[in-house]
Amino acid sequence: MKARIDRDGCIGCGLCPSICPEVFQMADDGLAEVIVEDVPADAEGTAVEAQENCPVSVIFVE
Repeated sequence: MKARIDRDGCIGCGLCPSICPEVFQMADDGLAEVIVEDVPADAEGTAVEAQENCPVSVIFVE
Protein backbone atom coordinates (compact mmCIF):
# COMPACT_ATOMS: atom_id res chain seq x y z
CA MET A 1 0.00 0.00 0.00
CA LYS A 2 1.04 3.55 -0.67
CA ALA A 3 -0.09 6.68 1.18
CA ARG A 4 -0.37 10.23 -0.05
CA ILE A 5 -1.96 13.47 1.08
CA ASP A 6 -3.37 16.28 -1.03
CA ARG A 7 -1.72 18.95 1.08
CA ASP A 8 -3.57 21.74 -0.78
CA GLY A 9 -6.76 20.61 0.95
CA CYS A 10 -5.26 19.74 4.34
CA ILE A 11 -6.57 21.82 7.25
CA GLY A 12 -3.90 20.67 9.71
CA CYS A 13 -6.26 19.10 12.23
CA GLY A 14 -3.62 16.56 13.32
CA LEU A 15 -5.92 13.56 13.31
CA CYS A 16 -3.90 11.41 10.87
CA PRO A 17 -0.63 11.40 12.85
CA SER A 18 -2.58 10.77 16.05
CA ILE A 19 -4.12 7.68 14.43
CA CYS A 20 -1.11 6.48 12.41
CA PRO A 21 2.18 8.11 13.46
CA GLU A 22 4.13 5.43 11.57
CA VAL A 23 2.99 7.00 8.27
CA PHE A 24 1.90 10.60 8.95
CA GLN A 25 3.30 13.59 10.82
CA MET A 26 2.66 17.29 11.06
CA ALA A 27 5.14 19.34 9.03
CA ASP A 28 6.67 22.63 10.10
CA ASP A 29 4.05 24.50 8.04
CA GLY A 30 1.26 23.02 10.19
CA LEU A 31 -0.03 20.62 7.54
CA ALA A 32 0.11 16.84 7.55
CA GLU A 33 2.66 14.99 5.48
CA VAL A 34 3.47 11.39 4.62
CA ILE A 35 6.74 10.25 6.17
CA VAL A 36 6.82 6.79 4.54
CA GLU A 37 5.14 6.42 1.15
CA ASP A 38 5.14 2.61 1.33
CA VAL A 39 2.90 1.81 4.29
CA PRO A 40 4.42 -0.86 6.56
CA ALA A 41 2.28 -4.01 6.72
CA ASP A 42 1.64 -3.57 10.44
CA ALA A 43 0.36 -0.01 9.88
CA GLU A 44 -2.01 -0.68 6.98
CA GLY A 45 -5.09 -0.82 9.20
CA THR A 46 -4.38 2.44 10.98
CA ALA A 47 -3.39 4.17 7.72
CA VAL A 48 -6.78 3.26 6.25
CA GLU A 49 -8.42 4.41 9.49
CA ALA A 50 -6.67 7.78 9.12
CA GLN A 51 -7.96 8.02 5.55
CA GLU A 52 -11.52 7.19 6.61
CA ASN A 53 -11.47 9.72 9.45
CA CYS A 54 -9.87 12.65 7.61
CA PRO A 55 -12.45 15.47 7.91
CA VAL A 56 -11.55 16.89 4.49
CA SER A 57 -10.90 13.56 2.69
CA VAL A 58 -7.39 14.43 1.45
CA ILE A 59 -5.66 11.19 2.51
CA PHE A 60 -5.36 8.38 0.00
CA VAL A 61 -4.16 4.90 0.95
CA GLU A 62 -4.14 2.46 -1.95
